[in-house]
Parts: sequence; C-alpha cells; structure tokens
Amino acid sequence: MITNMKHIKNKLEAKGVKPTYQRLCVLKYLEKNMNHPTAEMIYENIAKKIPTMSKTTIYNTLNLFLENGLIHAVTITGTEVRYDINTFSHHHFLCRKCGKIVDIEVKCPFCDGEITQINGSKIEEIHGYFKGICKKCREKNNKVER
Repeated sequence: MITNMKHIKNKLEAKGVKPTYQRLCVLKYLEKNMNHPTAEMIYENIAKKIPTMSKTTIYNTLNLFLENGLIHAVTITGTEVRYDINTFSHHHFLCRKCGKIVDIEVKCPFCDGEITQINGSKIEEIHGYFKGICKKCREKNNKVER
C-alpha cells in the first residue's frame, strides 16, 4: 500500500518537480484541504506545524506548482488568488456572504472537450464562475428563495 507522502512525492516527480520537504507539505495541504485556499491560508496552517516555513517559500512553491500544471489559480473574487488542486476543467460557485468557493458540476461543452475552438481560435483555458448566496447562508438568514 502506497503512503500518502509517497503518492505526493510521485505526483511531484511525474511533473519534473524536485520533491523537497516544503513542496511535499504544501501539496499535502492542498490535497487534504480542497477548500480553494489562499497562499495566506496555506501559510498560516503550515506555519503552525513548521514555524520555519516562510511566506516566500509558500508563494514560490505555489508558482512552481502552477507552472507545472499541478494546481490551478482561481481568481473569482477579483481581489485574491485561490488555489485549486483539481486541474480538470470545471466551474466554481462563490458565496458572496461567507466567501466559500466550491466546485460545481455544470454541463459544459467546452469543459467536456466537445468544443475546442471558437471562430478558429483554440481554447486553452476555461474559467466558469457563478456567484450568489449558498444554501447554508440563505438558511441562516431564513430567506430561502424558491
């Protein structure tokens, strides 16, 4: 049985990324916490366990992961970058009240690879964002819409 750290190490090596301890920790955090965290959220969590981890290391690691296709950047809020370990094409929903970002499944001919070009231009990235109020926040306010 392959251990989680071995799996993470293999994932890095498969993309040609040297598996340093810091990189293993960041990727492990992203795989365990699929909450579309910011670099600051990642830093705060990891620094509790590894006080010598710097913010610069977190940012450099995230940039390296982006360059090598290990993660995607999500910029749905327009004010911050969130990181997504799910690298397949998919859409996101942002709750305007609590700020939570979740993956959503929407039938999309672009994400499914049915359409790969528009007017002769090749599609390389797809970003589908939906914004509103999540069910949990709506229920808290007792204003459940129908």
